[in-house]
Amino acid sequence: MFFIAILLFTAFTLSGIAAYYSIVGLIAIFSGAPIPIAVMGASLEVAKLVTASWLYRNWKDSPKALKYYFTVAVVILMLITSLGIFGYLSKAHIDQTSGTSELIAKVAIYDDKIKVAEENINSFRRQLKQLDEAVEQVLARSTTEQGAARSMAIRNAQQRDRNTLAKEIETNQKIIATLREESSPLRSEIRKVEAEVGPLKYIAELIYGEEAKNHLDSAVRFVIILLVLVFDPLAVLMVIATNYNISKLRKQPEVKIDIPINMTAMGPIAMNKDEIEKATKISRVE
Repeated sequence: MFFIAILLFTAFTLSGIAAYYSIVGLIAIFSGAPIPIAVMGASLEVAKLVTASWLYRNWKDSPKALKYYFTVAVVILMLITSLGIFGYLSKAHIDQTSGTSELIAKVAIYDDKIKVAEENINSFRRQLKQLDEAVEQVLARSTTEQGAARSMAIRNAQQRDRNTLAKEIETNQKIIATLREESSPLRSEIRKVEAEVGPLKYIAELIYGEEAKNHLDSAVRFVIILLVLVFDPLAVLMVIATNYNISKLRKQPEVKIDIPINMTAMGPIAMNKDEIEKATKISRVE
């Protein structure tokens, strides 16, 4: 009886949790009428368990039409509960990752600006390199002092351009530093969310291998479906198992033991083991 009580308590607990998740999920789907959805969901959950118990106890004696309708109703209610749980868990995942999508979009803007600044720096450095090559070509064509003086003259003529390019490089480097500093808090928030969904990445890698990065949502759906398959169906089956154990307990034969004991005014007369075995009669009442 103690095990039956534990089984029944676990079944009702699991069913209650499943009902809560399902109702919250259904409210998320039909957000325009939260209270009616909650009342409807709670009543259907209770009706589902009662119907499942009634079906098990009256399967052989109930009319076929009633029996089959109740069976279909229980299965449909299990599907509705499972869909509600699926909606609840899906919404939780979306709420977790929706903020990340916005952060990623903002960080992408910063990355684009940083990329532009880096391209500007590379362009300015190429221009400086071209100026250096012009001076080196003059030196390479002449080995006299006039050639060296001419190269110095060219370099002096380039000085204004060199200073301008150096300032532009420095300005863009400061822009990159500022952009990275401004985007640092956003990147930190993204890393926190990625740490929270880290286990899902490993699950995705287990299922999809190298393409796991592009199938994270599919991995989430896979995990949710596994939870749904063992949530409400398990609760209903545990209620049926409780009914089975109760029926089995009631069918056990009772044992009646008749032990004639010689009584005196002072109480029962002491009997040895052999006398008790001879005097004991065990009969089973079917």
